[in-house]
Amino acid sequence: MSKTVHKLRPSDYWRIGEHESWFAEMAAKGLHLKKMGIHFAKFDKGELKKMRYRIDVSIKKKITSEQIKMYEESGWDYVTSYQFFHVFSSPEELNAPELHTDPAEQSYTLKELDKKLASNAIIVVVAMLFIIGLQYSIWFLDGTPTLVMVGGSAIQQIILAIFLGYYAYQSLLASVSIRALRRNLIEGKPIDHYAPWKKHYRLHSTIAFLFTIVVGLSAIIPFVQLIKMETKTLPEASTDLPIVRLADVEENPAMVRAEPSYVSDNVDWGNRYSYDWSPLAPVQYVTDEQGVVPGEMWEDKSGEYTPGIRTQVYQLNIPAIADNLITDLIERYRYEDSMEDYIETEHPDLDLLIVHEKQEKKEVFAVKGKAVMYVRYYGYADINVVIENVVEKINLISE
Repeated sequence: MSKTVHKLRPSDYWRIGEHESWFAEMAAKGLHLKKMGIHFAKFDKGELKKMRYRIDVSIKKKITSEQIKMYEESGWDYVTSYQFFHVFSSPEELNAPELHTDPAEQSYTLKELDKKLASNAIIVVVAMLFIIGLQYSIWFLDGTPTLVMVGGSAIQQIILAIFLGYYAYQSLLASVSIRALRRNLIEGKPIDHYAPWKKHYRLHSTIAFLFTIVVGLSAIIPFVQLIKMETKTLPEASTDLPIVRLADVEENPAMVRAEPSYVSDNVDWGNRYSYDWSPLAPVQYVTDEQGVVPGEMWEDKSGEYTPGIRTQVYQLNIPAIADNLITDLIERYRYEDSMEDYIETEHPDLDLLIVHEKQEKKEVFAVKGKAVMYVRYYGYADINVVIENVVEKINLISE
């Protein structure tokens, strides 16, 4: 019983001469072609033989029994088909005549394939342009590409875009290559049945390996995110989380937690913390906290005094993107406010500090080492109190 061996194909499917040369070299090593797949070829292990292989092209994926019989009578045995290519073999000592003795005549066998590949290339390029437009809207429409990237979901989109881009490149290359081959045949230049294949084999193997690793890792990312992400009601007592607490900013013992305004999955979303993970930011927290001071009113008499605070925290694997992340956070949350209203301020314990104050709203954007923190507070506490708490909490994840 023969042993089956699978090998990665040496190059792109339209490189006819390289495939013929590769099949012959494999046969000389005792590996005889059995079947071709998208990326791998299957061989039967047997005796070392000197074989010749020829590939015939047809727009039909199935070759007729009449054509197979006609080639058999000329000394060529049908082996297998892949895409629009049909492989025939013949022992070298038989010295069988070529399947096509006239290159110009052989060029006509590529005519329909030439048209089909050109059509496929156009479709793929148009689809790729659509994907690029979609990616652009996701990344740049709201002007926060770094924030999107740090979130993690964009990584799969990047890999998908790279994969589709490579596929579009391969489609164009296939169309151009088949057209060039057809032109050469029309000019009387026959296919080189002994074309060197090792260079493209190494390139193809390297690309296939890298794609396998990258796609495999990217496929893991969503599962890791699902496992790690969680949202819970924020405890009223102090925690060791790297977040700014409303009680620490208000410093008012009369303040109590506001009644839940929205509860889902047993989580009070007005007083919650969410944890997330991504390859660029393995530690991410988003928290919301709402309070109320009984008997105290807003200055405009609009109702009972209900201060609130929101904290977003990122610990980055690449600290160099911290400044860009701060810029994106400002862009995301400034709404109608001008960028000029966000003031960069020196602070001895922070690498970067930007503050924005508008009536009861105070915003602090801070960077230290690997840590980025954004705090938005509504209330009457002084903004310096918010900054002091940011400095204290950011130290927990800055290293």
